[in-house]
Amino acid sequence: MVRADPGNGRQMRAVVWHGKGDVRVDTVDDPKIEEPTDAIVRITSTAICGSDLHLYTKLWPVLDEGDIIGHEPMGIVEEVGPGVPNLTVGDRVVVPFNISCGWCDQCSDQLYSQCSTTQNKSLRKGASLFGYTKLYGHVPGGQAEFLRVPQAHFGPIKVPTGPPDHRYLFLSDVLPTAWQAVEYAGVVPGQTVAVFGLGPIGQMCARVALHKGAGRVIGVDKVPERLAMAGRHGVEPLDFSDVKDVTDAMFELTDGALCHAVIDAVGMEASGSFVDSVLQATKVQPDKLVALHQAMGCVRRGGTLSISGVYGGPFPMFPLGDLFDKQVTLRMGQANVRRWVDDIMPMLNDDDPLGVDDLITHELPLEQAPYAYEIFQKKEDGCVKVVLEP
Repeated sequence: MVRADPGNGRQMRAVVWHGKGDVRVDTVDDPKIEEPTDAIVRITSTAICGSDLHLYTKLWPVLDEGDIIGHEPMGIVEEVGPGVPNLTVGDRVVVPFNISCGWCDQCSDQLYSQCSTTQNKSLRKGASLFGYTKLYGHVPGGQAEFLRVPQAHFGPIKVPTGPPDHRYLFLSDVLPTAWQAVEYAGVVPGQTVAVFGLGPIGQMCARVALHKGAGRVIGVDKVPERLAMAGRHGVEPLDFSDVKDVTDAMFELTDGALCHAVIDAVGMEASGSFVDSVLQATKVQPDKLVALHQAMGCVRRGGTLSISGVYGGPFPMFPLGDLFDKQVTLRMGQANVRRWVDDIMPMLNDDDPLGVDDLITHELPLEQAPYAYEIFQKKEDGCVKVVLEP
């Protein structure tokens, strides 16, 4: 159990949460093997996720100052515990954002995001996640030079050497989350699909839907760079800031039919509703729900609504009667990453059918993480996806 290149063996640089809107790159203790099924991975690339922005601006009550954040890493195995026979020092791996054992009752049903072994039962939450609050295990995250990977006998995904990191990096979260969202949407060839939110997840939801044969994919956002990126991949852009009512606009675009499937890839901090902002500020509701309301309005009768955007709390005055009347199927949840890897991996080739080479807009050193969070949160400088390089 010796690292290939242990460095000083004591300290490293990592992105650390210090308060609302305040992340810094600090020198922290080097991770160490703590359990037989642990591994240590030297991180070569690590991305900032849209759900990291929830930590940056919203979920501060469940963070502690000093928490290391990030959950989209890949790198090289440096050390393995005695209970990790599947990995060896030098393996190149992508680390899924959820931590799963691979053998419990939930994992046996491929519900890896609900793993019974790492489930946070005292808080009635699902499987532990890297770098995602004390609600989900308080596990140090992957925006760092090194990462301790629990349950390494199952979680890490081996990838070939040779191609650049960005070919495989999105197996950690973006691609499985998007794939599951489309699967949950029940997309059938020829159907019309709407995707709300054209951040990284929404971009890939739209591309996966087209790959699976959707006849039309309409992408809803207001950020010009996101709309343009989606348009390059065959998505019909709908700028919600240009229309009075998104549902009415969708009605016109589809000749009154609306959409067979709608994917909400926005989550709790949707922009565009003053009322939602007031309700959130006054704690009447914990999340901004404008995108979810619009998504519900745009799904046709008998259609499916798939939610991949993260929501954090209850939904006051939930329009259950409307969904019941429309006979809408509703599916949602954290991505069960390992369930979809075998479907996705064959497409990560030089032909690049999902366009993974056209997603990253900013590649920056780890030391520039505070700047990266700021421009990603403010949607400045054309920022769609940031990858940090330790």
